Amino acid sequence: MDKQIWFDTNRKSWDERVAIHRRDETKFYDVEKVLAGKDKLNAIEASEIGDVSGLRIAHLQCHFGLDSICLARRGASVTGLDFSPAAIAEARALARQLDVDAQFVEGNVYDARKLITGDFDMVYVTWGAINWLPDIAQWAKVVASLLKRGGRLYLAESHPNILPFDWVDGRVGPKFDWRTPREAPIVDEVETTYTGANDVLANKKTYSWQHPLSDIINGLIRAGMALNWLHEHPALTWPLFPNMTVSEDGLYRLPADHVQLPLAFSLEARKM
Repeated sequence: MDKQIWFDTNRKSWDERVAIHRRDETKFYDVEKVLAGKDKLNAIEASEIGDVSGLRIAHLQCHFGLDSICLARRGASVTGLDFSPAAIAEARALARQLDVDAQFVEGNVYDARKLITGDFDMVYVTWGAINWLPDIAQWAKVVASLLKRGGRLYLAESHPNILPFDWVDGRVGPKFDWRTPREAPIVDEVETTYTGANDVLANKKTYSWQHPLSDIINGLIRAGMALNWLHEHPALTWPLFPNMTVSEDGLYRLPADHVQLPLAFSLEARKM
């Protein structure tokens, strides 16, 4: 299958979700919190990214720009990129409304170097981003190309060790292979988006890929990056399984009497 079909199909689904996510009836995105001038970065990234004041940041796969706006409010100059024109239009409108130093560019992440000018102090990628990409090694090259020498990538994602699992017969059980072949993506048909909103999607089909941790890290190393640190977390920013409950820090965890599993990871890599 032509990979352009994968991107076009996914883009149609994300275009449709933008209005639902922006309306935010379930408070999944904390839109009202951002509009009120507050920060919505999750506990994991908020504790790890450090002081970003004065940094030039490229936020890849930024959706409709809420994290970009939060980074700008922390003193960074932010350029967000997303392949959804609906998402970019909403991000630009929010940036104008809130008067923050955030610019937004529409385009495929693999074309980021051609679409965005200059070099960056940080590339920022978080939560449900890289699973939409068929080629993680090429993604790593794009990240490295955007960074100045000594610049760093911050990546936070669902843990590749947990993504092959799903809720099966009332328990956490295996469903997918741990690595998805590039030419054979996972094909999903979902009725609704992940926020819990009841809107039925017209564009139900999506294509995604499982990327092992080794492929992610080795891709970055081959692209000229050095790993500064890698953290694993028994918590996620969203309830992957229905038995997960939210904690005081806003993160979701498995019950205390359940076998504890790695649910998320984060890393920082530096351009050599």
